[in-house]
Parts: sequence; C-alpha cells; structure tokens
Amino acid sequence: MSESSAEAVVAATANAAGTAGAAGWRRAGIAGAAIGVLAAGAAAGVAVERLTVGRGMRKKARLALDATGPYGSLRGTPGRAVADDGTELYYEVDEVEAETPAGGTPPEGNASAPRRRRLFGHKTPVPVTVVFSHGYCLGQDSWHFQRAALRGLVRAVYWDQRSHGRSGRGRSQAEGVPLGIDQLGRDLKAVIDAAAPEGPLVLVGHSMGGMTMMALADQYPALIRDRVAAVALIGTSSGRLAEVDFGLPVAGVNAVRRVLPGLLRALGSQAELVEKGRRATADLFAGLIKRYSFSSRDVDPAVARFAERLIESTPIDVVAEFYPAFTEHDKSGALPAFRDVPVLILAGDKDLVTPGTHSEAIADVLPDAELVIVPDAGHLVMLEHPETVTDRLADLLVRSGTVPPANVGGHGSTARQPGR
Repeated sequence: MSESSAEAVVAATANAAGTAGAAGWRRAGIAGAAIGVLAAGAAAGVAVERLTVGRGMRKKARLALDATGPYGSLRGTPGRAVADDGTELYYEVDEVEAETPAGGTPPEGNASAPRRRRLFGHKTPVPVTVVFSHGYCLGQDSWHFQRAALRGLVRAVYWDQRSHGRSGRGRSQAEGVPLGIDQLGRDLKAVIDAAAPEGPLVLVGHSMGGMTMMALADQYPALIRDRVAAVALIGTSSGRLAEVDFGLPVAGVNAVRRVLPGLLRALGSQAELVEKGRRATADLFAGLIKRYSFSSRDVDPAVARFAERLIESTPIDVVAEFYPAFTEHDKSGALPAFRDVPVLILAGDKDLVTPGTHSEAIADVLPDAELVIVPDAGHLVMLEHPETVTDRLADLLVRSGTVPPANVGGHGSTARQPGR
C-alpha cells in the first residue's frame, strides 16, 4: 500500500468515525472492517487475495479447522480470583502428576507422559508454580503448546485477563474508569493470592502479559524479591509503544496515530453493529490477523485459524478500552526488580506489534538475561515456533533450579547456539 493510499484509507475511516450516528454506521461491513484496515494497512494485499477465493469454500474450511483442530482443548482445575474492583478473574491450575510406577502405564488421559519425561524427567522436586499471563485479545489457551509440554510436570496456573476469555467484564471499566496496566498488575496479584499463595513462582508473560508482570513488580517489589524464582518476557515491551510503526509507511502510520484513538472510541460505542460487521468481513480480518501474528509462510492452517478464533472472541468494546493503556505504558523503571533472578527475553525477528528492538531494550536493563531472537517469527511466536519457546522455557526452569538438569536432557540445553 502506498503512502497516498494509506492516507486515503485513514481519511475515509476517520470520516466514518466522525459521523458515528445511525446513518454513519449503516454499512456495518465497513464499520467492522475499519479497525482492521487501520491497524494493518500494509496487509490489504493479503486480504484482497483471500477475497478471490469462493466465500462458501472459505467458510467450510474454517468450520472444518474448528472441528478438527485440537488447540485450546486442554483444561485444568478451575478457580476464580476477585480483583480489587470486584471483577472475577478465571484461572485454571495444572497440578504435578504422580510418578508412573516402574513398568506401569501413564495416568489416564496422559498418554504423552513418556515423551514429556524424556524432556523434563519425573515430577519436579521443587514446589514451584509457573504462572502464565497472556496477551491482548488472546486468552489462556494461547499457551496451548507450552501447556501440553509442561502438563503434569510442574504446577502451572493459566489465567484470563479481565474482559478476556472466561474472566468477567472489568467492573471499573464498565463504570467508565479508564484501564491502566497497573490494574492488570493488581489483577495478577489477586490470581497469585488465590491460586499460589505460597511457594516459589516462575512468571511467564506474552506481550500484554509481560507488561502485566512489570506492573506487578512495580507495585509489589517484595513479592518479586521473596518468591519469584525466574521470569520469561515473550514478545513484550517496557514502553514507547506509541512509536511502533506496524510495518506501515511513515505517512500512513502518522495518519493512523492521529485518528485511531477516536475511531476506536466510536467503534466501541457501536459494539453490536460493529460485531456484525466483523462477521461480515471475516476474510479480511483473517488476512490481517495472519500478517500481524505470524511470519512463516508454512504456518499450520489449523494454528492460524486457532489464532483467529482467539482474537475474534475479544469484543470490540474491550479492544477499544484496552488500547489507550499501551500508549501510556512505561515500566522500564520496574525492570531492575528482575535483576536477581534468571530471566528469559524472547521475541520474533519479524514481530510487527512489539518489535525485537523492544526486547533488546529490556535486555539492556537486564544484562544478565538470556536474549533470544527467533528467526522467521512474528508476534505469536509461542504458536508459530512452539518447540523453540518451550525449549527456552525448559532451560529457564533448569537455570532457576526448579527442574534438575539431569531430568531435562538436551531439550533445555544451556549451551549457547550460534547467533544467540
């Protein structure tokens, strides 16, 4: 998309946002597509290409992938924490399984346990809890592959951030209180208090989840000092997100920055109509989601569809109310709280949402951290290159002493590879 065409798209959608009355939103398809076009103008070619394929065929393909894809099907023991404003936060706990007796069979429903024991050994001797925090417009199921690998080997907590997944709608936001990253840090503290009130912790966060961990460290430094054994920051940022260009030309991204906040407010105020438009323009969104989630050309179509489902499940008014928090986010001052524990910083080299330079900036503050830039990877690196992410998490567990090295073998080798 040229700079002039990017400006034209932005101008058109800005006019639509400025006339958000009944007449202005009459064409629901355009309204539903506006946020996708603004956020990913450079991906328009991908969307147009998809529109040349029969719509009925694409719909059948999506339904087939939804029916056959196993992703997001793992479940644990459910629980609910209550945030400081009364919002209910849903989480699930995967407990450590009992060892399989010599010559015995794995516990029921755990047929892959022998493979995992080759990776990680028998159950961890340290009562650690690994807490996974997901990103914007996602949910706890975005950790599907890592959850499958760690299942039964370490105690793990997976939770849905407020207004996402199975968690309740943010009560403060429903009453008009702007959302801030600090609120998400307090939410994480509530989940920890409910699901892991004692014992060592390993904190793992992707994108917004990493920012949530930084907010936790900023507000509860004693918790980090006394209980956190290791930290993994995946595809995230400590600030300056307003400078990200999303792969757009200079003129296009400047125009987007001018109108996006107002457009999001307008879209959020017409949530029901816009949701209809999102459904009507599902093919356009699929192309945009793929461009901004993945880099590899050979991503499993079922994984790509799984990512679409996660993102599509986030209501437009939630998308709108969370966005301003990112432009205001600045937790670089909280990062030193992680200096005394092993830290993994990992990002995709083609991440257009939180570019690798943001991970490098975090590493500058945490010079002892392991910095891994994954080749040919986009923002959803844990879905695109799951084995690489799981390998590095396994290594982090070894370095933090939560899993003995002898139990991990080569899967979590600490040997530094060329280019790292």
